[in-house]
Amino acid sequence: MSRVGDYIESGILELYILGLTSDEESKEVEMMRSLYVEVGIELDAIAQTLVSYAAKNAPAARTTVKPLLMATIDYAERISNGEPKCHPPILNETSRISDYVEWLSHPQMVAPEQYDEMFIKLIANTQEAITAIVWIKKETPMETHAVEHEKFLIIEGSCDIFINGVPHSMKPGDYMSIPLHAEHIVKVTSSIACKVLLQRVAA
Repeated sequence: MSRVGDYIESGILELYILGLTSDEESKEVEMMRSLYVEVGIELDAIAQTLVSYAAKNAPAARTTVKPLLMATIDYAERISNGEPKCHPPILNETSRISDYVEWLSHPQMVAPEQYDEMFIKLIANTQEAITAIVWIKKETPMETHAVEHEKFLIIEGSCDIFINGVPHSMKPGDYMSIPLHAEHIVKVTSSIACKVLLQRVAA
């Protein structure tokens, strides 16, 4: 098999599309894409396969699967098109919406007029944390995290975050950190979608 064929078969392209490659690996993929048209074709094919899989399986699995997969593909494409990787500050109890205006006001960070129950735009995917803007129309599925801290900063709208069944009313500017192993669900209480800055930080 040719060098480019071996490279395509190595699995690195799938990891790249999912945003799981290191900075060095990502640069290598982008270099290979610029040198070999076959790599670009394969990247597009992988992205389309993942989109098709999500469309067929996400409704039966979790409402978060498809939007997260689509957001990951969108992020990988933006990075491959030259968008620089960034490192937004980690959310904490002193965080303010104004701390993240650089990303919240970015022309790429908008939701379409029409989407299903949830829409996600990734801001950053680093070893330390995944940072995203999430629009929630009604509610999220119940979740529990064992290896990452989930943190919320409410940007627009309002919601109740239930942690082990206990509701916490949230409005713009409010911050919440979910304890490890705690069951939690978000239920929107506003007439508009609740727009949230979300981080998942390695424990």
